[in-house]
Amino acid sequence: MISTNRMILGALAATALSGCAVISQPYEQPAAPIPDALPVTDANGERVEPLYWQDVFISEELRELVRLSLAENRDLRIAAANVQLARAQYGISRAQRLPTVTANGGFSEGGTIGGNNGGGGNFDNASASIGITAYELDLFGRVASLNEAALQSYLASSEGERAAKIAIAATVGEIWMQLAADKALLALAEDTVDVQSESLDLTQELFNAGIATELDVRRASASVETARAQAAEFSAQVEQDLNALRLAVGTDLPAGTLGAAKLDPTPLAEDIPIGQSSLVLLSRPDVQSAERQLMAANANIAAARAAFFPIISLTGQVGYSSDELGDLFDGTLGWSFGPSVSLPIFDAGARQSNLDVREAQEQLAVANYEQAIQLAFRDTADALAVRRTIDQRVDALVRLVEDTEITRDLSEERFRVGVDDYLSVLDSQQLYYDARQQLIRANLVRSLNSIAVYRALGAWPRDEVEESDEIVTPES
Repeated sequence: MISTNRMILGALAATALSGCAVISQPYEQPAAPIPDALPVTDANGERVEPLYWQDVFISEELRELVRLSLAENRDLRIAAANVQLARAQYGISRAQRLPTVTANGGFSEGGTIGGNNGGGGNFDNASASIGITAYELDLFGRVASLNEAALQSYLASSEGERAAKIAIAATVGEIWMQLAADKALLALAEDTVDVQSESLDLTQELFNAGIATELDVRRASASVETARAQAAEFSAQVEQDLNALRLAVGTDLPAGTLGAAKLDPTPLAEDIPIGQSSLVLLSRPDVQSAERQLMAANANIAAARAAFFPIISLTGQVGYSSDELGDLFDGTLGWSFGPSVSLPIFDAGARQSNLDVREAQEQLAVANYEQAIQLAFRDTADALAVRRTIDQRVDALVRLVEDTEITRDLSEERFRVGVDDYLSVLDSQQLYYDARQQLIRANLVRSLNSIAVYRALGAWPRDEVEESDEIVTPES
């Protein structure tokens, strides 16, 4: 009987060696459907090194907030929990590649009373055994392919956590810069209230002297109230920025956060290193995650193909049995061994349909991967488009502020000597106020653009996501 089993297993193994080449599905990375070079004019050669948040955020106060958010942000905790879930699911799949060994033991005591002969008796029975139940010999790679698919899904979730960390770091930086800009706009509005109030007092004096008209007084008063309304609006925005920052960080903000948020000096690096090659986009976590999903889909195809071949399982058991518990291991030694083969014959096309589904899922994964690369290129191109022109915009607004300030001073002087009416003063003051607002917002755009470049090209060190990311695969 044993020789017959060996013959059966030998024949099946020979079949497997000829079938594995057909079942296997080697992974081939799709070509990136984007230009080879990024649209950047100040590139640092062919640099393809990743960009980290420490390369962009240079303010120690801002860095401390980012570190705090990495520890407390709830979105990151959700992402980390999803990684742990995927890791556990991979562990379940990996365990299927090894046999499950179980130990069984039992003891029973009984007897009979009476009977036709009026006698009775007692008896004992004890047993102990170790066995393997239905262990699948993975000759055609079905279990290995399913294990590979689970591994790639786990690694994709790890990339999702890295993407979440990049997004949180960028979000904290963006809210910080928005807070700094709103603080500057609030200070500008409050300064305008003071200046306009002085103009109102002067206009009232001129009206009392018969030089100005009541219309001039009303216009001056209206400009004061307009500035006060805007100051109240910006004050509310500052409070909202603090609330948003508190949510992004995930806990109470450190003391002095409000005072530390400033546009000048900038808390961001002014020269962010960028390379010419678009290959850097392939290291983005979202692109990596899409590729991992593609590799999982590729492995699922191999598993679906293996389902067309026989499934061979082994069941074995060895143990002792005895009439006395104390003499158990001096009792009878018994063993059993039995291979089983499940050969698919007819399933109304279910296995073929499952293979078709897996192949369609792979095509979907390919499209998702290519789209992720294209979206990454667009994000980068958009950020670099602003980067190329923002300095010119800021420089022009600096000159505009200088011109409107001189115009305002001249208009006020001409009004004092009675050459112009107060309408000219109001126009010049409004132009100066608008120019300063535009300059603040342009500086905000420049800061946000630096963070947008980090969003587009940023990466996260793998060893900072999870210390236990080094997992042992079956191949290793």
